[in-house]
Amino acid sequence: MAEPVFEEFGARWRVVAIGPVLCLVVLVADLFIGAGVHLLGLALFAVLLAGLVALQVVAARRHASVEVTDAALRCGTETVALADIAEVLPEADPFAEDLRPWESARALGDLSGVPRRRTSIGLRLRGGELVRAWARDGDGLRAILEDTVEGDGEGSGR
Repeated sequence: MAEPVFEEFGARWRVVAIGPVLCLVVLVADLFIGAGVHLLGLALFAVLLAGLVALQVVAARRHASVEVTDAALRCGTETVALADIAEVLPEADPFAEDLRPWESARALGDLSGVPRRRTSIGLRLRGGELVRAWARDGDGLRAILEDTVEGDGEGSGR
């Protein structure tokens, strides 16, 4: 397996512990207040919270993660070979009235659009198709993709 040059996880496993930790805080407060300890209820609620959040983490790690290796770009569940990227398109102008063609193109990752809190990056593939890659660190992903596409010997057409 190739070593990642750029990597973003969709979510971190440590967030699963937030619910049980809060239940532990409530348990300690119950002990100090003396209002009666609700051990069974807090334990069930902690397990329920941890389970639901774990499902969200699994989904986010599968569908909202990004990885770039020496050979491929993976956004969510879709992988594109770096050799298939012909051009990294210029950034979108947030003040422009009209969208550039790539801004309404298909988002990579078998998603209906770019995930929330992600920056989209327009790409032109070798076949002429326009797609949107995306990442939380959009500037970092753009820099790596531009270096890779410009360094492939064929240029990016700019």
